[in-house]
Amino acid sequence: MRPYILAESNWKQIKGLDIELVVLPWGATEAHNHHLPYATDNIEAEFIAAESAKIAWKKGAKVMVLPTIPFGVNTGQTDILLDINLHPSTQLVILNDILEVLDRQGIRKFLILNSHGGNDFKTMLRELGVRFPNMFLSSVNWFQALDKSLYFENKGDHADEMETSLILHFRPDLVLPKDSWGKGMERKNKIKAFSEGWAWTERKWSQISTDTGVGNPEKATAEKGKKYFEAVTQKISDLIVEICQSKKDKLYE
Repeated sequence: MRPYILAESNWKQIKGLDIELVVLPWGATEAHNHHLPYATDNIEAEFIAAESAKIAWKKGAKVMVLPTIPFGVNTGQTDILLDINLHPSTQLVILNDILEVLDRQGIRKFLILNSHGGNDFKTMLRELGVRFPNMFLSSVNWFQALDKSLYFENKGDHADEMETSLILHFRPDLVLPKDSWGKGMERKNKIKAFSEGWAWTERKWSQISTDTGVGNPEKATAEKGKKYFEAVTQKISDLIVEICQSKKDKLYE
């Protein structure tokens, strides 16, 4: 049993535990090109949260990882079979209920480890920060923690070289043979500002990609996934340790 993973812990083990920080991994259930499982984001969230917590725990951080929430915002994929959508308003309610428990029990530091690009927790945490003024609320997108170009050759943001490499490292049994991999070609918006990235509109997934992927995975390897995994979990573990050691009223120099 890993003492920093709530799902593996028991009441005897944790009833007297002084928990400094709770981490909530949050993923999604959605198609990932032809070759990766629907649970890709959840698998990544679970492995990265667990390993980051393990490293931080060994450094003295009293961190607890909650079970991964497996559904995310998939409003741009309503016609992709069994891509399960949670509206942001639903996510807000879920977060409120979780924070209500933590606040009542005196656990005042909270970090969302986000594993899905469609999730955006900033505005929710702003609102919840007013409701729970004694709590320190934060989130991190693990996939933005490092410069991906240092680890992978092809750009992308969904079932791409990075995600394929990670799942090849974590769960190779769930990856189809390479001749099944789609190319992950993305059709760009004809309106220039959206394609340039300084204006935003939601992508309609079935219109931008024929295989649901964005980014060519062909150069993915388990070795690349392992190298990236080790680097990203080290960086996130540092964040966990710093949050645990911090004081809410002394965050700024």
